[in-house]
Amino acid sequence: MKMLIELCVNGDSYEVAVEPQTTLAECLREHLGLTGTKEACGTGECGSCTVLADSRPIVSCLVLAADCQGMEITTIEGLAPKGVLTALQEEFVKRGAVQCGFCTPGMILSSAALLKETSTPTDAKIRKALEGNLCRCTGYNKIIEAVRGAAERLSGERDGEAGQ
Repeated sequence: MKMLIELCVNGDSYEVAVEPQTTLAECLREHLGLTGTKEACGTGECGSCTVLADSRPIVSCLVLAADCQGMEITTIEGLAPKGVLTALQEEFVKRGAVQCGFCTPGMILSSAALLKETSTPTDAKIRKALEGNLCRCTGYNKIIEAVRGAAERLSGERDGEAGQ
């Protein structure tokens, strides 16, 4: 029997009728058409379905949609409203960290959460933030370079604002 839930996704409110066992990943993709959230393993091992819930990364294939009521959910589509890429997204493209692209949304959202927490992450902190995200193409070096590059850009933007 379907239940009506209310979700806040990328700043918009939605009422969605879902089965009680519907995962957040399924709800985002099938009910809201937000296909940037990928589904791969279905067991929370790969991180391709990572989204932010109240600014913290979660694997949406393991979380029930109904349990997300009252949370602010951010998907990869929510990072670049109106198609304007963030510094982090630009760095992923610039440094070739988007090879097949399947893990990219989860990698970017996990990285965005890290950059919100710290403006100067070490390589060790970047690796720790990404430990729940598997990539089979890049070997992680380009991803780490992209996160480091975004941190440098964002730090420069903050310094420029402070000097004005």
